Amino acid sequence: MEHSALVQAPTAARARLHIALVTETYPPEVNGVAASFSRVVQGLRAAGHRLHLTRPQQGEADCAQREPGYTETLVPGLGLPRYPGLRMGLPAAGLLRRLWQADRPDVVHIVTEGPLGWSALRAARRLGLPVVSEFRTNFHAYSHHYGVGWLSSPVMAYLRHFHNRTATTMVPTEALRLELTEAGFERVQVVARGVDTLQFTPLRRCEHLRAQWGATPQSLVALCVGRLAAEKNLDLLLDAAAAMREHVPGLRLVLVGDGPERERLQLRSPEAIFSGIRRDEDLARHYASADVFLFPSMTETFGNVVPEAMASGLPVVAFDHAAAGQLLRHGDNGLLARPGEASEFCRVARRAAADRGQLRALGQRARDTALTLDWTRIVEAVEASYHAARAAPAPAPATRWRKGVLPTA
Repeated sequence: MEHSALVQAPTAARARLHIALVTETYPPEVNGVAASFSRVVQGLRAAGHRLHLTRPQQGEADCAQREPGYTETLVPGLGLPRYPGLRMGLPAAGLLRRLWQADRPDVVHIVTEGPLGWSALRAARRLGLPVVSEFRTNFHAYSHHYGVGWLSSPVMAYLRHFHNRTATTMVPTEALRLELTEAGFERVQVVARGVDTLQFTPLRRCEHLRAQWGATPQSLVALCVGRLAAEKNLDLLLDAAAAMREHVPGLRLVLVGDGPERERLQLRSPEAIFSGIRRDEDLARHYASADVFLFPSMTETFGNVVPEAMASGLPVVAFDHAAAGQLLRHGDNGLLARPGEASEFCRVARRAAADRGQLRALGQRARDTALTLDWTRIVEAVEASYHAARAAPAPAPATRWRKGVLPTA
């Protein structure tokens, strides 16, 4: 599928709506869900919609925002065991029901499927409100990376139960739509992700930063951005960097991000540069100051870092999966390996290191592709899903969730 087909054209007029948004992650938390959803929120605000966002409180100093047309409600949350920087919201069905009875929204948009998301779904269905949802994280796939692969099937059953009780489930790629449809998910719609090509641009390249990495203008710098976690397949990243050093002995590998795997990875690759979490212009400067982007993950629903790297003028080496599979054409604007073929990923990376001219050409064409991923059109597609949900038949009354029993679809 060509990248131009990623955004479904809006079919409804841009009438102003009162939209209730529910998410268990939001900036300043650093992850793909928080970053991309905040851009949707910005777009909805710019379009003149009235928004009420419910999310977990992020520390004692975190206060709810209240501005004209935008209100936040903060609920208690718990830190995830292996991700102390991330929190999930506790159930709040009673609170949400009271809020929405007092000021009834036109549509409810649920971003995450955790306890807060589930309670939002219950409250909305009890009030007969139209609900749209998003499938943003492959939780069922993550279980295999944490020694609990047996949870994959029940987790998928829960996700199917959750999403099939919404008017539509938005996903970022056609491949994911087909996968979920085959798994019994209903009413799945493709709405892509955008990228800020003003923030992420080759113009932010910084030789001073490269010098801090021990790189000269002639050095080759490979970059990876994301959580340092088991599901990101980062051992393969280190293998690929080692393969690239066969052609470029002085290759510098830079990892941007943090997570539970950082200490182990540092022990395995002491020559790599671990830059920690970077944000905003600092993050954009890190992208633009590298020469090639390596992305070995196979658990993404999309992978926002791929279009960010492309917008920064970087050639991307990745598996033919998620955003890379949707946006990259092998040998034209990026380099792809067959999904799951680790040895092929390393071979592709090694060949890339041998041809600096090809890398520059791939990066230029990657930037051209990124320029087509406009957030305005994507927000319009989200709006269209709202109008379609409002026009659909009213949802059936909510079914009770039996404690300790995972339902099927």
